[in-house]
Amino acid sequence: MKRTIIIALLMISVSFLYAQQPSIYDFTVKTLEGEDFSFADLKGKKIMIVNTASKCGMTPQYVDLQKLWEHYGGDDFIIIGFPANNFMNQEPGSDEEIRQFCSRNYGVTFPMMSKISVKGKDMHPVYQWLTSKELNGFEDSNVQWNFQKYLIDENGNLVKIIKPRIKPTDPEILNWLND
Repeated sequence: MKRTIIIALLMISVSFLYAQQPSIYDFTVKTLEGEDFSFADLKGKKIMIVNTASKCGMTPQYVDLQKLWEHYGGDDFIIIGFPANNFMNQEPGSDEEIRQFCSRNYGVTFPMMSKISVKGKDMHPVYQWLTSKELNGFEDSNVQWNFQKYLIDENGNLVKIIKPRIKPTDPEILNWLND
């Protein structure tokens, strides 16, 4: 009897811990236009989250991100850009300036969120989730530079972390999209 009670309490404790672990679907962020964007609306889609910057040597990756969006984006896949000014002041603009830059220079139509911090003491909660195995259940990571990509499967699980220099059209990403 005592053993049964201990097992039951242990199972309840484990269930409680898993129920408390945040999901990517728990987050709501602001778009560059100041509107709410709920990750809960993305259930069933593959998600690529990428931190962006307008004055970075890798800024031309916007071209490939847009191509990827035009080819795969829609019901099954979404790209979400998070401008961040964490690396050598390479994203100094306001949300409006970033929106204009992305639209004018790269024709960006995939969702772009309000500028955030992707590292440090003021790290945004979405990036806390992305970079902490304790929260995401997959892997600890550090955002190395602008244009690091996080791939999340259609069940909301973080499944891959792609280094900044790897282009959005790399076979590793395309194979993941086509799986």
